[in-house]
Amino acid sequence: MSGTRPYAEKRSSGKAGLGDRGATGSAPAPSRARMSDGPGSFRTDASSKASDPKTNARYADPTHKRSTSGHPNPRSTSSSFEERRTEKVQVTTRETFMTRTKSPQHRSTASEKTRAADGPKQRAPEPRREARQETPVPAPWEPEATLLPHTTAPLACRISIPPLASAAPQTLQPKPLQELSLEAQEAVIIEDLLFIFMGFEGQYIRFAKGYNPFEERDRLSGPQWRILPGLDPSLQDLTMSMLRMASHYTALETFVDVQSRDEFGSINHALCASIRKLLQEYLVMVAQLETQFLSDDSFTLHVLNVHIIPTSHMMAQLYALAHEFLKRNALTDDETDESSDSNDDFDHILEQLREGGELVPGNMTGKKICKGGVVLGLITKRLESMSGDPAARALLTSLLRDASRPYMTMLNEWLHHGAINDPHSEFLVREQRSIRRERLEQDYTDEYWERRYTIRDHDIPPQLEGVKDKVLLAGKYLNVVRECGGVDVSLQVKDVPTSFDDNRFLDNVNNAYAHANESLMRLLLTAHGLPARLQSLKHYFFLDPSDYFSYFLELGASELRKPVKSVNTGKLQSLLDLVLRQPGSIVSLDPFKEDVKVEMNEITLTKSLQRVVNITGIEQGETLQPLSNNQPLESDRNANGFTSLQLDYAVPFPVSLVISRKTVWRYQALFRYLLSLRYLESQLSTTWQTHTSGFVWSYKSSSRNLEIWKRRVWTLRARMLVFVQQLLYFCTAEVIEPNWQSLMARLRGKDGGGGEDGTPNGSTTGVTRTVDELMQDHVDFLDTCLKECMLTNSKLLRIHSKLMQTCTVFATYTNWLSRELEKADPDLSGTQKPDNMTPDQWRHFQSIRSQKTQSQSQDPNSSVLQPDGTTAATNTDEARIAELFDVMRKWETNFSRHLQILLDALNHYAATETVVLLSLCARLSTANQGTEYAGMRGEEDGAV
Repeated sequence: MSGTRPYAEKRSSGKAGLGDRGATGSAPAPSRARMSDGPGSFRTDASSKASDPKTNARYADPTHKRSTSGHPNPRSTSSSFEERRTEKVQVTTRETFMTRTKSPQHRSTASEKTRAADGPKQRAPEPRREARQETPVPAPWEPEATLLPHTTAPLACRISIPPLASAAPQTLQPKPLQELSLEAQEAVIIEDLLFIFMGFEGQYIRFAKGYNPFEERDRLSGPQWRILPGLDPSLQDLTMSMLRMASHYTALETFVDVQSRDEFGSINHALCASIRKLLQEYLVMVAQLETQFLSDDSFTLHVLNVHIIPTSHMMAQLYALAHEFLKRNALTDDETDESSDSNDDFDHILEQLREGGELVPGNMTGKKICKGGVVLGLITKRLESMSGDPAARALLTSLLRDASRPYMTMLNEWLHHGAINDPHSEFLVREQRSIRRERLEQDYTDEYWERRYTIRDHDIPPQLEGVKDKVLLAGKYLNVVRECGGVDVSLQVKDVPTSFDDNRFLDNVNNAYAHANESLMRLLLTAHGLPARLQSLKHYFFLDPSDYFSYFLELGASELRKPVKSVNTGKLQSLLDLVLRQPGSIVSLDPFKEDVKVEMNEITLTKSLQRVVNITGIEQGETLQPLSNNQPLESDRNANGFTSLQLDYAVPFPVSLVISRKTVWRYQALFRYLLSLRYLESQLSTTWQTHTSGFVWSYKSSSRNLEIWKRRVWTLRARMLVFVQQLLYFCTAEVIEPNWQSLMARLRGKDGGGGEDGTPNGSTTGVTRTVDELMQDHVDFLDTCLKECMLTNSKLLRIHSKLMQTCTVFATYTNWLSRELEKADPDLSGTQKPDNMTPDQWRHFQSIRSQKTQSQSQDPNSSVLQPDGTTAATNTDEARIAELFDVMRKWETNFSRHLQILLDALNHYAATETVVLLSLCARLSTANQGTEYAGMRGEEDGAV
């Protein structure tokens, strides 16, 4: 066993104390006198024995200097302290001289003086030593220490594991315990324990059979020890109880080496540094115990046990805490029940690939490593459970304070600079660097704002659980301000808490959140004019006012009548720019008119909205999500410029966070809906002008049936116009405008003060709303408008689409009705002037007839069009009149029936979802009064 000690000495050269014990394993029995002769004789004796490899028995003489009572010698108890001190000096000087001569026959210790009266009995072994020197000397056992390769833990031990004591030659094995006296057993056990406390095997205390120090899992669990047979029972139990502390030390030393690796993160590194400091103090204690053992003759095994009780308790607490971490990391045989967040692992792997990383084994961990907030959470949880133990509470509080310092550094950097310095992915806020603000122009899902910075729900320290949303928003707000140059990142934040137990911790989070919110609100409301931007959007997308847009539709009518694929968008953009700069218009003073662009969307509004509603389930109360560009829809073959026209609006950063592509899509949907209503209103208004000023319609025919038919046409046209106008008024005056005023009031804050455009009066420091609340208010405003305008309900969309189609067909075929009326009227189809017509009227009618005759062959609508799309031929005047009545009856039936279905549906949804629809239901009911379908209920719904 003595051959293992020099190796152990090399490995523990950085530890305080016990390095002098390296070669005492082969000392002869008289060397035990050093226990009463002081530290000087111990070092001299050790050096002399290290130079004599031939000795292989530690105790040749069973008589030991120390007795069980702790007195040096029962026969010399009357000697004074000064005499013993003089004797130690003399013995040290003489032994030093004898050591230099390296003569084994002239060794002298203090114990030889006390044994001089025993005569030749004590000197008998000397002739045998002379004879032993003449025998061949076996080759010495010289194990070598090697350097281990570097790991990612800079302070990990790099010296190889010592060989097991069982591997030493038989000549180096110590003398059996049963051959030693009780006093000698206690001495050798204490000496062994001092080595065991540092993780090395002793001569009589060794590793258990099942323990393999070369296996990391075994070292992390801590070694089990066994005592060689023969130890007195009075010492056995006490020794076994103290061995637990040695097992804890070995496990903690390995734990620090493992958890200090790079992949475990800075929080684990800080925790390991704190534990390493405690282990250093532990080694200092061991060195002090060795000094006391060598210098104090009354130092017994019981005294040693009393001295290590507080430290043993500390080591047990550290070991229990370390075992929790090892279970979470699956580094021990005990598996944890908690599953890892696989989504976070996948996100981390994808993030590494985006940054140019490789799929190497170190980057793809099969199980999530316990790091970051989870480490702090485990310490906090254990601190709460051990709150009744003052020593454990003080220890765990110290560990939590030290481990939380790197986390608090990251937290303060995020709270006060809006930046994340998290190389090990352990902060509670996750950053997706692949999502950049340049993608905002094509982002229809608000990915930049909602997914660039997210919370790691499973890695939140308990101390931040209640303020995690504030932490996230504070950093996000400051990050936006920082990207706009509003935060000086070079300034060092001073006087901030550096640990969770600081009383200012929560105040720091709340103050940082308030400051970040105020900074971003000021940036949006003043520097980038958010209220003016919103007012500009209202002008263009809600047609408020619409004078400029009516002028634009007149100028571009020829282009907008073309099929959508033939429309020249550049020409329309030039016309829009011309109209927007027209003096006298409100929008001519708009500073953002350059951001408005003309687009053509080949997909009809109804199809687009139905696809969105069916995918997102808006009818079940979920949030409306627009379709992205990579989800194709079947285009409408009959679409023209009027039905496909939409506006786009370019918004710079950071206003694009509030007016994002997702919100612009909502604006576009409302704009296309209002435009379709206004376009249909203009078509019906043109029909009304034709019915009013057209000679064919204004002339009173002699045929009573034709006059009745004309009144039915006028009535249907009036009902359709009422339907469209009431719907347009409801959407603008009762939906958009009240919700807009509510949005502006919330933008101004609770005080309600400010200008008409929503600009706050005075300073913005009193703003109580947050940026996220403002963004949510904006989206809620648009979603409310879409819902109350019946654009988020698939049933209402279908009914509304059929009504709009019926009105559009009726307005489109007004000219055909005029020609058929002329052909069916016997007064106008003849060649002679009717009696009730003046000559001037007759000449005017003849000129109109000649013009129509020339263009009739070019009119594609020369056949009778039914509401269902079929055509019918005409023969005689009576047949024509009957056919006209049939066509009109089908149009009336189609319009009245679907209008009543819409009214019933509005009544239902007004009672279950949106009460504001009751107003629309009351307005539209006037367009269906007096018909056979008035009061119809839901039995006809299945036909829709």
